[in-house]
Amino acid sequence: MTNEQRELVKATVPVLKANGVALTTYFYNRMLTQNPELKNVFNAANQHTGAQPTALAMAVLAYAEHIDNPGVLAGAVNRIANKHVSLDIRPEQYAIVGKHLLASIGEVLGDAASPALIDAWGVAYQQLAGMMIGVEAGLYSNAVAKEGGWSGWRPFVVQQKTRESEEITSFYLYPSDHGAVADFAPGQYITVRLFVPELNVFQPRQYSISCAPNGRYYRISVKKEHGNELRPEGHVSNLLHSSIAEGAIIEVAAPSGDFTLNPDKTNPIVFISGGVGVTPFMSMLDYLISAGKQRPVTWIHGCRSFRVHAFRDLVRELGEKHGAMSVHTFYDTMEQDMEDGYYEGFVDLGKLSQVLAPDADYYICGPGAFIKKHFDYLSANGIVREAIHFEEFGPATLVV
Repeated sequence: MTNEQRELVKATVPVLKANGVALTTYFYNRMLTQNPELKNVFNAANQHTGAQPTALAMAVLAYAEHIDNPGVLAGAVNRIANKHVSLDIRPEQYAIVGKHLLASIGEVLGDAASPALIDAWGVAYQQLAGMMIGVEAGLYSNAVAKEGGWSGWRPFVVQQKTRESEEITSFYLYPSDHGAVADFAPGQYITVRLFVPELNVFQPRQYSISCAPNGRYYRISVKKEHGNELRPEGHVSNLLHSSIAEGAIIEVAAPSGDFTLNPDKTNPIVFISGGVGVTPFMSMLDYLISAGKQRPVTWIHGCRSFRVHAFRDLVRELGEKHGAMSVHTFYDTMEQDMEDGYYEGFVDLGKLSQVLAPDADYYICGPGAFIKKHFDYLSANGIVREAIHFEEFGPATLVV
């Protein structure tokens, strides 16, 4: 890429800040209309709500802003690459995306999109695609090299369904070939792909693994998404709850994700979850106990009420096994008298300042607004950025 091309890309930053979501929305509509087979890859709900176009707009903006030194985006690139591998994205699909992205830039910007600008973005896209393809190749290779590992989609049997609350059910998934399953880093997710009749396409969804590595099965714990005026009901979560019975076979991609524990650290850990955001922490806690790790744990969880509180008893049981864990639970509505450690209202770290260790690693999982609230509180109270880890459910739209 020439210096002139870099300057042309950087010059589009104000346009991307003002109109990036409009551009990426147009791009997805164009690509999915002309390449409808890709509807089997992209989450229809995230297209409907605008979450996916927003996430892409932010990624394109970040790349344009850092075009002089794209290496600073290594963390974001790794996170996106993990998501792509979980969806079985392959190198040849980058050509399709590039074609429609460049065409969209030209069609949306009109006369402002000079041939030189389109050429500059073409070179920039090839540079980014090459970076992504390289990282993803490494992730695919590592997944296959593991004992019990695989690439692409592998059939698994739902051997057991367990109701964890009024909204959350756990699914125990065993490989249909009776082979081993690859170990994973606690906190990672797997992707489930189901055919959705009303959409007439396959739909993939990522779900955090909610158990420790065991070589035999994965457990996912899925909230049934009922939907509201802002978001449609969950196609895949509803199918899992209502149509996928014990004994059914579903397609699964190998574990992915970078929201994981460092197994070598010994400092305290604080887990902060909202709703179904508790699931990766179940894996992490289970792992700490099964591996004999003695790191002190503070467990902070918020949900609407006792009725929708998944893993309530199991967390306390695991906490007793661990021996160095405190549990703090917030309910939006307190429906009955509860013992110590329960609070009414949204999760408020200010009420727990006495248990928040300054040398701890903090893990936050939940919706973007939930994460930002607690990230801002921790930052304002002296916790360094490197000690705060978070995973946003759905496309990553949070920048902190």
